Amino acid sequence: MADLRDYEPNLDRILTRLERRSAFAEILAERASGEGVQVERRSTTPNVQPRMHGAIVRAWAGARWVEAASTDLEMPALESVADAIERDLDGSATAGSAPGESATTDEEWRTDPPHPVSELGMEGMVSIGKDVFGWATAVPGIKECQVSMGWADDERLYLNTAGARCFQTLSRVRYGVAPVAMENGRVEFDFLSGGGLGGREILEEMTESSVRELARGTLDLLHAKAPPTGQMPVLLDPSVAGLFAHESFGHGTEADQFVRDRSYLKPILGQMVGPTQLTIADDGAFPGGWGTIFCDDEGHPGQKTLLVDHGRFVGALHDRESAAVLGAKATGNTRRSDCLSRAFVRMTNTYVEPGSWSLDELLAEAKNGILLERGTSGIEDPLGGQMQLKVKKGHRIENGRVGELVTSMALSGRVLDFLRDIRGVGREGDTKMETGYCGKGHSDLLPVGTGGAHLLSTAVVGPA
Repeated sequence: MADLRDYEPNLDRILTRLERRSAFAEILAERASGEGVQVERRSTTPNVQPRMHGAIVRAWAGARWVEAASTDLEMPALESVADAIERDLDGSATAGSAPGESATTDEEWRTDPPHPVSELGMEGMVSIGKDVFGWATAVPGIKECQVSMGWADDERLYLNTAGARCFQTLSRVRYGVAPVAMENGRVEFDFLSGGGLGGREILEEMTESSVRELARGTLDLLHAKAPPTGQMPVLLDPSVAGLFAHESFGHGTEADQFVRDRSYLKPILGQMVGPTQLTIADDGAFPGGWGTIFCDDEGHPGQKTLLVDHGRFVGALHDRESAAVLGAKATGNTRRSDCLSRAFVRMTNTYVEPGSWSLDELLAEAKNGILLERGTSGIEDPLGGQMQLKVKKGHRIENGRVGELVTSMALSGRVLDFLRDIRGVGREGDTKMETGYCGKGHSDLLPVGTGGAHLLSTAVVGPA
């Protein structure tokens, strides 16, 4: 079949059947595929993403949701799903409206890159990977390099009994380069990564000059010192600021956590939590973002939601149910990792908005401290408000200038303390978005974007 819309008559029939038994029903159908490759000195490893093809059906049973899924979109399989839903509806008090506002969006969206990476085929991606490998290992002292890249196409069709019809195709492309250096038993690597919605133009960000510069930076890490330890001024680069946004006002503002009283942020909604120069947002409509979606899996369009507005904690991320409980509106953040998985309130692209400080001004304000670069991972305690961010490398800040290179480290502390101590936010020219994956539940990984601008505060740092 040409695309997912060819199954729409089947899906409509199931909805018409369930509409007689339930106040509200919806169907999300999906078709997904993808390929990737990793190139190293001794091996080239292809990776073909398992093809996803199916649908999940959800209906309101009066006091709860019931749902069932199928990996087949033909009528016999869909009828079996409807049978299962109706069995769950039997004996339930099905009267009454489903909680929250039902989407009525009727629209289609396509990523539609002019040069899809899928057209390269595995052979074309391997060829690019070998070129990048060659650029890195041509730098004396670099004997190994891991080069990865891939694409994933996700096609989703959402229909409900309130009249919504949302069809979207999302074409995501990502890459990563990690040269490896060894000397006297010490092994170090640095990395470059990127991605987003689009096509081959994203892979073209791996230029010969950027890869060679990365390789030379890896060699520098062989002679880098250990990071300092203790509480001090910390200047986060855009990648680390993005991790901070994700861990501080990402998970903590997913409003299903509010409903379960599992977020330390719930009691302080509406209060000032940082300086007026600080704004944090989640934006599912961010152009070309790794976590961008045109609409969520309840049919609400992707949108920008302010979480912190000029220092005030003003908003949370909602699905229809949390919005109903908390007197808010759905924000387009209901996401399923695939059509066989549960729907959760999830982030999309979460970032610190640009401020007005230049990098030189931030360094001068810090005076002596540490610049954290190349964020790698983060964790947050949504109940206690603690966080930890890990980075690949950094530089000492000495007398307001960038000083000596240091190796990997971790930043830790209370989110609210870190917010209170923010002293400067970098301007737009410093902003950069990153790619990543976020889990919630078991195996519910989703692509999310993180980013922002340089951010100056105070925290405890030490070796990772």
